[in-house]
Order: sequence, then structure tokens, then C-alpha cells
Amino acid sequence: MAASALFILDLKGKVPPLAAVPPQALLGRSYRGDVGLSELEGFPSLLEQRRQEGTLTPLLPHGHIHCLWIRHANLYLVAATKKNGNASLIYAFLYKVVEVFCEYFKELEEESIRDNFVIIYELLDELMDFGFPQTTDSKILQEYITQEGHKLETGKGRVPTTVTNAVSWRSEGLRYKKNEVFIDVIESVNLLVSATGSVLLSEVVGTIKLKVFLSGMPELRLGLNDRVLFELMGRGKNKSVELEDVKFHQCVRLSRFDSDRTISFIPPDGDFELMSYRLSTQVKPLIWIESVIEKFSHSRVEIMVKAKGQFKKQSVANGVEIVVPVPSDADSPKFKTTVGSAKYLPEKNVIIWTIKSFPGGKEHLMRAHFGLPSVDREEEEGRPPISVRFEIPYFTVSGIQVRYMKIIEKSGYAALPWVRYITQSGDYQFRTS
Repeated sequence: MAASALFILDLKGKVPPLAAVPPQALLGRSYRGDVGLSELEGFPSLLEQRRQEGTLTPLLPHGHIHCLWIRHANLYLVAATKKNGNASLIYAFLYKVVEVFCEYFKELEEESIRDNFVIIYELLDELMDFGFPQTTDSKILQEYITQEGHKLETGKGRVPTTVTNAVSWRSEGLRYKKNEVFIDVIESVNLLVSATGSVLLSEVVGTIKLKVFLSGMPELRLGLNDRVLFELMGRGKNKSVELEDVKFHQCVRLSRFDSDRTISFIPPDGDFELMSYRLSTQVKPLIWIESVIEKFSHSRVEIMVKAKGQFKKQSVANGVEIVVPVPSDADSPKFKTTVGSAKYLPEKNVIIWTIKSFPGGKEHLMRAHFGLPSVDREEEEGRPPISVRFEIPYFTVSGIQVRYMKIIEKSGYAALPWVRYITQSGDYQFRTS
């Protein structure tokens, strides 16, 4: 059992004003007829009350219903149920609704809801039926729910075959002059380091994304240097990777993967995420940060930040941004850097040190000098951590590799697979106090 109804509210608990909806009414859809639009009255004040009490939870009982909610931009998406619903399924559905709406409208916010309420109602009717998720693939929905004008054409209305096919995520009859597959292996590094230099958190979250331009109904087989597969083949553990928390797109044949670790699938057309994984083993921080803050007679402060690239010398980190917090009453900034440029953003109380190209094994320094009317105030505020953003192409922390990509299609055409590796920063922070 999933949801009885779905509602969209702004942050004040009211729906954005829509021409076809009465004032103060909620934009929503009741799927089972047991939850009305009026039953969500008072939910916004309940949210605020729980927030002030410090007892706010993702699931809130409200009158005769239970509300499961998420926040996206300046909106709340709320699923309501009177039954014993599957909470995991409902939350997965809410995030899928956000994904579909973003595919349609680029951004999901109050303005896009106001401008597209007719098509939103059409999508809500297709996304769920009688409280159960139905068609949630945006590529399939776009085949028959379009943002173009509607024309009445008798006798031509029919359900797209993709909805009823065994392979519902791919249309038949696709043709390309040049058959290609682009594979992106993207790893994000999450890191948290204490003020004393101890690594408190270190993990790698990876995704494999595909961009598919293939004719017909091809079957693809992807081979990775998966440790379990290597052990099954008797190849040992050398240059293999142990993947955790692996999640696949619905197109992957899970029974085949369970039996022999082969990733076999008929792909959707265009862009999609084939799989995600996680590595919780501690990795050496790619960019290491050391900082020193010196205060002088309650009138000025000097900040020294040293950044060191701890990845291999052949690799280069691009677009490095080191965000250094400063006291909120700091003024008269002066900077000196050995490379790149530093900029003070007073509205955010940070310095951003930008380095376009940062080779592995290199060390760089940034010194900042600020006037500081009151050091005591800065002590009260505490210091937020230094955060780092970067991207390293042609490199993965885990050492994961695409060993092969086989493309099998009955017409026997030749196709070219292209592979790109990228490592980037996730939540990458160094505490300073």
C-alpha cells in the first residue's frame, strides 16, 4: 500500500495561486477517495510547531491521517495515507515525482508549479493509480504527455507501446546513423577532518552514467574489475575493487548479476544512471588543507592556508575552490597567494581561493589579512569548517575500471563505446576549531 493522496505546498503551507484552483486550496490529487483536500488544513502550523519544539520528523500524524513529506527548493511535497503504508516506497515515489517534474520543467519551484498546473495534474494521474506508483519514467511519460498544444484527433489516441512492452523503458524502432555509447564513471569523495588533523569520515560514492545512441533493441554487457567476479574467475584480488551498496537501474538483469556478476541490460535511449555504489574504506585525502589563524591585539587577524595535492603527479585537479570562513565583522581584506586568486564575499563571510589547475604533489599558500573590530564576537560565533571543491579527470580513487562493453544487436552493426573517468569533491571539509 502506498499513498492515498499527494499535495504540493509552498513553504508557508499554501499552494501558489492558480487560476483553476480556489483561493487557499491545495494543489493535490486524491487517489483513493479516503483523504480530502481539506484534511491537510493545519499541517503547516504542525510543521512549524514541531520545528520550534525540536521534534520535527519526516513522518507526522495529523488528525486521521499520516503525512510523509519532503522539502524541495521552496516547496513541500506531502503524501497522506490512512492505511499502513510502505514508508520507503512512498519516499522513493516522492523523490521520483521531483525528478520527473525537474525533467519536464528544468526547475521545480513555486513559479514552475504556477505556470504548469494543467500538465502537473496529468502527470499526477499517470505517476500513481489508486495509491500505487505506476509509470514513473520521464522518458516514457514524455511520449504521450507533452508540453505542446493539445489537438483533438479522433481514432488516433492510443497508449504508447513502451507502457505495455516487457521493456517499458525503451521504444522500438530507434535508428541512428552513428551508433555510440558514452560511459562516465564519476566518483565523489566525502571527507571530514578534525581540527587536529584526524580523519573522521572518509568514503567514496560512485555512479556509472550512460549516454546511449544505439539503433534497434541492443543488449549490452558491461564488465568491471569487480573483486567478487575476479575471485569467481580465480584471478585473485590484484587491481580489483570491492563494491558496496550497489544499486542498479531497472533495466539490469539482477538474476544474471547475482549468478555470475555480469551487468547485462537493454538500455533506455539517451541519458540514464546505470548503477551507483559506495566504498567505505578510508582513502588518502586528495587535497590536504592546513590552516593557521593568528590574532593581533583584538584589531586584526591573519589567516594562512596551505593546500597540498596528495594524488599522483600525472593527474591535475581542475576548478579547485577552497572556501575559508572569516568572522562576520571582518573588514579591509588583503590577500597574497602563490597561485590562483582569492576573493572576499562579505555577504557569505568567506574567502574563496580559486586555483584553475592544481597538479598532484604540489603545495600552494594563501595568506589573508583582515581588520577585526571584535575578536570576542568571532569566538562566540565559532568557526565553520573550510570546504574544498575540485574535479580530477581521467582518475578514480577506487581504481574501478571498465574492462569491456559488449554491444549485441540482431542487425550486427558496429558500435563505439567511449569511457571517461572523473573524481570530484562531495562533502569535503576540514574543521578549524
